Amino acid sequence: MSRIDQAIQKAAQLRESKPAVAPPSQDPQAAAPVCSATATQPKAQLPCEALQLDHPCLVSQPGDPHPASEPYKKLKSLVLKLTHGESLQNTLLVTSATMGEGKTITALNLALSLAREYDHTALLIDADLRRPALQSYLNLEPRAGLIQVLKDGLPLEQALVKTGLGKLTVLPAGGTVKDPVELLASEQLRLLIGEIKARYPERYVILDTPPALHFADAQALLPAVDGVLFVVREGAANPRQVQAALGGLQGANLLGVVYNDALHLEKKDHYAAQYY
Repeated sequence: MSRIDQAIQKAAQLRESKPAVAPPSQDPQAAAPVCSATATQPKAQLPCEALQLDHPCLVSQPGDPHPASEPYKKLKSLVLKLTHGESLQNTLLVTSATMGEGKTITALNLALSLAREYDHTALLIDADLRRPALQSYLNLEPRAGLIQVLKDGLPLEQALVKTGLGKLTVLPAGGTVKDPVELLASEQLRLLIGEIKARYPERYVILDTPPALHFADAQALLPAVDGVLFVVREGAANPRQVQAALGGLQGANLLGVVYNDALHLEKKDHYAAQYY
């Protein structure tokens, strides 16, 4: 027998001696996609929802021809500039004077823009425990969220949703409560925001809150955040309402005012300049 024949025979014997490989699991959950929560904690994994955005006001993808794409890019650039210093001021509250001014859309579009940054991730928290809207914009099924984390001690990782939209993670409201101010002003909330800020120093944390004119929720959250973005919709709140709402936020680090829904202005350049 030649050396080649001997080698072939030996290889065949080795193959026969190897144990059979078990077939892949048929458990449907075993094939579910997962995303690492952080690079430093590879064992903590979140399910990828791979959400599809279909709301006409959301800038869903990079290069989207949506008329608000460029203004939101500029808003993101301004936020990055205003919050970078000796330490990153990465916890931001978004509110408005009255309902219907687009604060949730602004918070979500800003979070989406920040989540596509190379150097940052984004966590969007629905802190509107009166009329939470974030879940409907993202087509999320009802689930546990901020309320359960604060009231029931649910681990934060079990309430977070990895959206599959860039590096955006979402913490839903988890329903409504009768007295949200008490919950939002609690020590548990302050500790939660502090933990998130310390654990993910490169992550922007954006909190969507109820309107500041009629409710004290935004004021209750001020000690827990680094800055405030105030949304004013064209033709919505009048100047007195805006002034009164801003007066209630005295002492806050007001980063700026987002002038929303100005698409009807005739000149594009004028629209872009007036968006903020």
